[in-house]
Amino acid sequence: MDVKIVPYKTGNYQTLIDIWETAGLPYKPLGRDSEKSIEAELKKGVGKFLFAVIGNVYAGVVLVTHDGRKGWINRVAVLPEYRHKGIAKLLVDAAEKWLDEQGISIYACQIEDYNEDSLKVFKKLGYIPFKGMHYLTKRKYPEI
Repeated sequence: MDVKIVPYKTGNYQTLIDIWETAGLPYKPLGRDSEKSIEAELKKGVGKFLFAVIGNVYAGVVLVTHDGRKGWINRVAVLPEYRHKGIAKLLVDAAEKWLDEQGISIYACQIEDYNEDSLKVFKKLGYIPFKGMHYLTKRKYPEI
């Protein structure tokens, strides 16, 4: 299977949303996941969406960002019919490569407690749970 990794470009928004919906990944279309928000975030240069493309099919996506010190690999989604074929690994590998190119050598991800599949994937890829830390968040609006 020939998989190409390509970056998000203007006009890919509906493709991104279609993958998230089909893969069952929740998103916030009125907040941080609106087309306007995504396009603005990507223009800052500290993040990138990468797609896995097989032929003409966009089969998966990952969001990779960094804060100058630590990289974050988020929102990995693969269409159900393309799972268990190594596509998530290819996406994470591409995200790590991009982080390396940015001078980032600490990679992190956040996985909600209900998402056992993602936890298994990341553990298989060498990620280890970090004990002794709690993730806290404060949101100005619930849709963000």
